[in-house]
Amino acid sequence: MLKPLVFIASLGPFAWLIWAGLTGNLSANPLSDVTNETGVWTLRFLCITLAITPLRKLTGWNAAIRFRRVAGLFAFFYGTLHFLTYVIADRFAALDFPDGMVAWTTVRNLAKSVGEDVYKRPFITVGFTTWTSMVPLALTSTSGMIRRLGGRRWNLLHRLVYLTASLGVVHYWWLVKADVSRPIAYGIVVGSLLAFRIWLARARAAVAPTRRLHTDGSSPKREAVGRAK
Repeated sequence: MLKPLVFIASLGPFAWLIWAGLTGNLSANPLSDVTNETGVWTLRFLCITLAITPLRKLTGWNAAIRFRRVAGLFAFFYGTLHFLTYVIADRFAALDFPDGMVAWTTVRNLAKSVGEDVYKRPFITVGFTTWTSMVPLALTSTSGMIRRLGGRRWNLLHRLVYLTASLGVVHYWWLVKADVSRPIAYGIVVGSLLAFRIWLARARAAVAPTRRLHTDGSSPKREAVGRAK
């Protein structure tokens, strides 16, 4: 029963934004509120996703793995809301509509406007790259895709989440400009989780030769005696 509760709780920020917008509880700049909240929650869910493995290793609670997919998909969900808010409220709203809103020229002009903005403004470039890096992670999150890719290739692909989180921190840093205390805090969290992952990988690499020796029926001591002879 815990998984449905986690799913409902993850929708809480989205529900709050809708409620705040309908009841007038946003600030004088509601679009800025929506942009900031969806962006921050994207980072939070990315951090939660990265924290699942350390939580399992440190506590032995292996059932936590069931929530990693949910956290990752909600990171993509809030990241997509963040991106769409920028596309619709910033780029789409600034367009002229010579053939009406629903027309191929509007789609072409919107794509051109977004592309030019991504090219010219570095923090938009980083933000767009962050979102696009989440797309393959979301598309391959199903059990069927894990079987098609194979466990090894799937794990290699999903290490991309560390790059995604790091780019998200940089995007947040450049966005706020003045008070960077919150981006720094998220950077410390992401850096610590990445450091744990590196430590874990080195620990596994150190254990691997010993496991191979035991599989071969030999031991380091026995091999040392053989070399001495």
